[in-house]
Amino acid sequence: MDILKSLGHPEEVFNLFKFKMGGCSTVMPKLDYESMSESLRTCYLYLNQTSRSFAAVIQALDGELRHAVCIFYLVLRALDTVEDDMSIPLDKKVPMLNDFHTYLYQDEWCFTESQEKDRQVLEDFPTISLEFRNLAQEYRDVISDICNRMGMGMADFLEKKVGSMKEWDLYCHYVAGLVGIGLSQLFSASQLEDPEVGRDTDLANSMGLFLQKTNIIRDYLEDTQQGRAFWPQEAWSQFAGHLEDLAQPEKLDSALSCLNLLVTDALRHVPDVIAYLSRLRNQSVFNFCAIPQVMAIATLSTCYNNPMVFQGVVKIRKGQAVTLMMEATNMRAVQSIIAQYSQEILQKVSLTDPSRDKTLHILALIREKSALSQSSLPSRTHHLSPMYLSAAMLLAALSWQYLSTTAAQAQGTGDMQGQ
Repeated sequence: MDILKSLGHPEEVFNLFKFKMGGCSTVMPKLDYESMSESLRTCYLYLNQTSRSFAAVIQALDGELRHAVCIFYLVLRALDTVEDDMSIPLDKKVPMLNDFHTYLYQDEWCFTESQEKDRQVLEDFPTISLEFRNLAQEYRDVISDICNRMGMGMADFLEKKVGSMKEWDLYCHYVAGLVGIGLSQLFSASQLEDPEVGRDTDLANSMGLFLQKTNIIRDYLEDTQQGRAFWPQEAWSQFAGHLEDLAQPEKLDSALSCLNLLVTDALRHVPDVIAYLSRLRNQSVFNFCAIPQVMAIATLSTCYNNPMVFQGVVKIRKGQAVTLMMEATNMRAVQSIIAQYSQEILQKVSLTDPSRDKTLHILALIREKSALSQSSLPSRTHHLSPMYLSAAMLLAALSWQYLSTTAAQAQGTGDMQGQ
C-alpha cells in the first residue's frame, strides 16, 4: 500500500489521509460535467485516461482557460502518439507530423492504424478537433502554431539520434519547451496572466526543458529496452561504447557518472523556473505550473547517483507527491521545496564525481535564486512523539483500505456522472 512507503515520513501519512478525506479539493476542485456538451465531456474523459497527473492540474484551472489547455493537451498527445508509434513507417509518419496542424480544421480526419496505448485520441480525433474549433480564435491560433512547430521538430529528429548536448536541448525544446511556450501564451490570452508571461519564451522554454529532461533521465531503462535513445551521445559516450552498456552491473560507476552529469544539466534550468513562477499572479495557473516543477526536482533528487535508474523504475512516493501537491501553492513554499531537494542532492555529491564542480556551482546558484538560506527555511517535517506516531501508524493500517475504497466509490459515482 502507498501508506506503508511513507511510514518513515509522518507528514506524508497526514497528507495522504487529508487528501483522501477531501483535502485534494483545495487544489483540484471537481468539475461540473453535466453542464458540458457530450463532445467536451468525452475530451475530459480522454484527458483522465491518458494522463492522471496532468489531468488533475488541468481541471483545476480557472474559467475558459481550463478547456483551452485540455484541448491543447489532447492535440499534442495525439501528435506525440504518432511520433511514438514504431509501427508507422517513416514515409508515412513524416508527412503526418508535418501536416498534423492542418487536421485540426478537417472535420472527419482520424487515424485508426495506431498500435499505441493512447490511440483513442487518434481514432476519435474528430471529437477533439470539434472542440478545438469551438475555442476562441486567440486560443486556436496558439494551439495550431505550436502543433505546427512541434510536428516539424519531431519529424526532423525521427531520422537522427540526439547527439550533442545542444541537440538534446533542441529535441527537448520541440517536444516540451514548445509546450511551455504555448501554455504561457494561453495564460496571457486568457488575461489571467500578464502579457509578459506569454512573451518571455526563454523562461517558458526552460519550464518545459526541466520537466522533459527529468522524464528522459528517469526513463532510461524503459526507453532503452524499447529501442528508444534520448540520452545525448555526447554525454554517454564519455562512459560507455553503447548507451545500453550503462545497464550492465560492471559499468555501474560509469553509469552513475553519466547520470549525474545529466541531472546537473537539467538542474541548470531551475533558476529560470524560479523566475517564471515568481511572475504568476493567478492561483490556479500558479498551482498548474508549480506542482509539476516541484515533482520534477523531487524526482531528480531521487534519481541522482541512484543505481536503480539502471535497474528498474524510479518514482517518488505517492505520499511525497501528495504532500508536494498540497504544499506548492505559493512562491515561498516552492522556494522551500526547491531548497530542500537541492540540499538533498548536495549531500549525495561524491568527491570523485566528474561533474562535481558543475553540480556544486548550479546548486549554489539555485540556493541564491531561491533567496532562502537553509537556516531561515521553515521545517517541513512534523516532529511527532513516538506514542503519537505509533498510534497514527496503527490508525493508518486499520483505516487506509476503507478510505481508499469509499473515496474511489464516491469519485466514480460523482465525478463523471452523466458521461
